[in-house]
Order: sequence, then structure tokens, then C-alpha cells
Amino acid sequence: MGEAVEFFHANGFSNLTQKFDPKLVLNVNGNSHLDRDGSWYEETIDDDLKWSFALNVNGVLHKGTSEFQEIALLDTKRFGKVLVIDGKMQSAEVDEFIYHECLIHPALLCHPKPKTVFIMGGGEGSAAREALKHKLLDKVVMCDIDQEVVDFCRRHLTVNQEAFSHKKLNLVINDAKAELEKSCEKFDIIVGDLADPVEGGPCYQLYTKSFYEQILKPKLNHGGIFVTQVDNQFMSFFFQFFTPTFEKHKTSILFDMQAGPAGIFTHKEVFTSIFNTIKQVFKYVVAYAAHIPSFADTWGWVMASDEPFSINAEKMDRRIEERIDGELNYLNGALFISSATMNKTVSLSLLNETHVYTEEDARFIHGHGVAYRIN
Repeated sequence: MGEAVEFFHANGFSNLTQKFDPKLVLNVNGNSHLDRDGSWYEETIDDDLKWSFALNVNGVLHKGTSEFQEIALLDTKRFGKVLVIDGKMQSAEVDEFIYHECLIHPALLCHPKPKTVFIMGGGEGSAAREALKHKLLDKVVMCDIDQEVVDFCRRHLTVNQEAFSHKKLNLVINDAKAELEKSCEKFDIIVGDLADPVEGGPCYQLYTKSFYEQILKPKLNHGGIFVTQVDNQFMSFFFQFFTPTFEKHKTSILFDMQAGPAGIFTHKEVFTSIFNTIKQVFKYVVAYAAHIPSFADTWGWVMASDEPFSINAEKMDRRIEERIDGELNYLNGALFISSATMNKTVSLSLLNETHVYTEEDARFIHGHGVAYRIN
């Protein structure tokens, strides 16, 4: 009898179990390898593409369903602890610093003097951790809709425990859209550290034109910044707006957004649509990307502004040295500038995109949220 292998699928954490066949021989790099391992995590990237990696003996550290999302914390052999929400990997212990440094620091470093930050989502605490490295900040508000996710991450993600207890952090459990709507406060930086827009998930309305135009933009101070992930295809437009010739401009409204995978085969899922949507609201749009090993893809972010940007590699490096408490492990000025160079395929897709993201006409990353859970 072989060992049972449990697979977790993007359309819910199914209990599908397969028996391991000890006679099965896999070819790895041309070498015969007898697979006697236990459990594997499997994520469906598309109908014909899956991404999987081995778990340690006690591979499933936690699995549950909150009011809004399905949650799992896995102990993997390659990537350490991995947080999975609605069947999509959110972060991995060994390389989450790449994602979160790219999400947080460029916008903060582009701002001349950031004092306040509002984080939409970010329940695991990593975005807050990175923001709190900035000595100029007086206040960081983290607003996540899911109390269970936040409580779970506070207990189990030890790397962020200091951030959760930081005196400058104000933790709010609420829908970010509702919280911004009722708030009388404006912010220098707004960060969208949201789950991917999956059908049935809680976040897709926060990627729409109406949200950006009617709710988010009015809550920014002059020269403010919004941050969120996006497809990596935004990059090709970077140098249209981000050059030393704009150094004379001292203020801008910046938006750095997260919208999903930005690889050459995946950027059309939602990236180009969200990029085009933001262009309808803001005059200048900048994108940059980085490869995230645990995501098995290139990931993208975008910044948007009503004024041209005013920073270069040297200025960013100076601000990192002056403003940040501690070391960054990934980002520096030269890396940020290079990350904003897009390939021809992505550039053309961005240029030719016509879709505008709305509540009635949304695009989704492959997979489903709790509303579409298969029991």
C-alpha cells in the first residue's frame, strides 16, 4: 500500500486523494526518480496548467473557511510556510519579501514626504511590516475584511508579529471600500494588497473604474500614492512618463496597484484590463514587474499619477538610505528602473487593450471564491 497524496485545487480545497503507486517512476532532468514522498500542493493555473510542490510531513498547518474566503497554511519543502486563500497562493516564506518590497517601497520612495498610509487588505501583515520601515511615517492603517485571516496570520506568521504590535499601526476590520467611503481622513499613500479578482471572491469591485474614480482618488492628499499589484504588462509604458526630464515636477498623485500575474502568457487575464481602466482615471500610468519563484510567474504592479513622476535610480537609492530603517533584500534604484522595461508582446497588449473593468463587465483570474465553493 502506498501513501495518500492530498491535492488542493483552485476551486476550493477538495479532499481528492490519490494513492501513491510505488512502481511509478518519474523522470527528473533525465534521471529516474522513485517518488516516495507524501503530500503535494497543487494549484490550477489554467485548465491545462497546474503548479505543484511537495509538502513536509505535517504539510497542512491550518485549513478552514471564513465568512469570505477559504484559508490554508501549508508547510512546503521548497518555499517554507505558504499562505493560500481561495486556492491561490498569496505568499511564501522564502520569497515574499520580493513581492512586498515591490508593492510598498517604490510608491513611498516616489512621494516627497509620506506621513500616512492606508492599506486595503494586507491581512497577513507583510505590507504593513514593509511600510513601517519608513521613518517618515506617522500612521499606517491596515483595513482587512476578514477577521479570521488577520487573527490566523497574527498567530502563525511570526515574521510579522512585531508589525502587528507596532504603535503606528491602526488595524481596522472592515470592507476597505466601505471604510474609505465613510472616512473623513485623506492619506498620502493608499495600498491595494488585495486577493486576486476571482469570481465569487470579495475583492473584484476594488479593481473597477468607479471605485478608483469615485472613492479612492478623493481620499488621497495632493501628491498621494495608491499601491496594488497588477499584471507585468504595464511596464512598457514606464519610460513614457518616468524620465529625468520630469525631475522638475515636485508633486504627483501616484497609484501602485496589484492585479495579478504579468507573465508573457498570463498578462491578458486581468492585467491589461486594469491598466486600461486606470488610464481612464489618471493621466500617467507606470508599471513594473518582478519574478516571484513561488508564484511560478512574473508579477506586476502599477503606479498612476495626474502629474509626471520625479525620481531616478540615484534619488531612490538616497531615499532608501535616508528614510528606511533596516535593509531591503531586493529593491534598489537600478532594479526598480530596470523592472519597468516591458517586452514587445506585453507592450502591444497594453497599447491595444480596450476593456474597462466594471462591476457589470469584470475579468477574473482562473479560480473561484467562497461563493462558488464546490463541496
